[in-house]
Amino acid sequence: MTVQLPTPDEPLRMVAVHAHPDDESSKGAGSTARYAREGVQVTVITCTGGERGDVLNPRLREDPSLTAEALPEIRRQEMARAQEILGVDHEWLGFIDSGLPEGDPLPPLPAGSFATLPAEEAAGPLVKTIRRLRPHVMTTYDENGGYPHPDHIQVNRISLAAFDLAADPAFAPELGEPWAVAKLYYINGFHRQRFSAVSRHLRAEGTPNEMLDQMLQHYDESKDRVLTTRVDVRDFLAIRDDALRAHATQVDPEGPFFRISHEAEAAAWGTEDYELHISRIGVKLPEDDLFAGLRHEHVEARP
Repeated sequence: MTVQLPTPDEPLRMVAVHAHPDDESSKGAGSTARYAREGVQVTVITCTGGERGDVLNPRLREDPSLTAEALPEIRRQEMARAQEILGVDHEWLGFIDSGLPEGDPLPPLPAGSFATLPAEEAAGPLVKTIRRLRPHVMTTYDENGGYPHPDHIQVNRISLAAFDLAADPAFAPELGEPWAVAKLYYINGFHRQRFSAVSRHLRAEGTPNEMLDQMLQHYDESKDRVLTTRVDVRDFLAIRDDALRAHATQVDPEGPFFRISHEAEAAAWGTEDYELHISRIGVKLPEDDLFAGLRHEHVEARP
């Protein structure tokens, strides 16, 4: 397998794979905004249209225009605005939202929805996209989906499958020339270390965040992930929040997370964090850059 490293006269490229519109703004948005402004070709890939989502903003729940029929198009418009704010490219994979099942026992997922598809089958459109865009870095969710929504777990499955299949010349040559992505990262934004640091800082300032403190009381430390890579996003927190607010149906703009000041967040924990899951080049950990080892350096690809 040949890993093609960027040459000095070509831009670095990354794809960020997400489940629904709004995920790109709540997970890794500071990093994508930063890299886009540094000249990296950043493409957000959204697997589904969020068709089975709900209106989560309490200020909009009684809006008669926000019907189930209207919501998919509204979410596309929200995504376009968030894309503009982040400064990234964006593509839809076109799968149908599986919804978040509720009940005991849980009902089956809707037939034909994203999470019901075999991973290799659902990976096909992502393989085609990877081969066309030729990214050096890909970000996605861990095997638990970041949280256990069936579409988030499916994003992990198809990302791992596509990472391998896109590089395999024997797989679906009609989808394009093979391309080996150099590095695959899990987004690791919601973890105890970060939340604890922010909580301590707010309490020391005399401005505790009750929701954050309550959440930490019930946090399962066994779910902590390895932090291999921390990207400084202190200058991009406002952009991140503006992009998330663009998804007006999905967030409460006055919610507890938005009440944490950027100054406090930057002082306590000013990075977005990742777990380097697979690398096809030699690496030295920890890192402060998703493109460590790829910035026009001579790097030996792993056998």
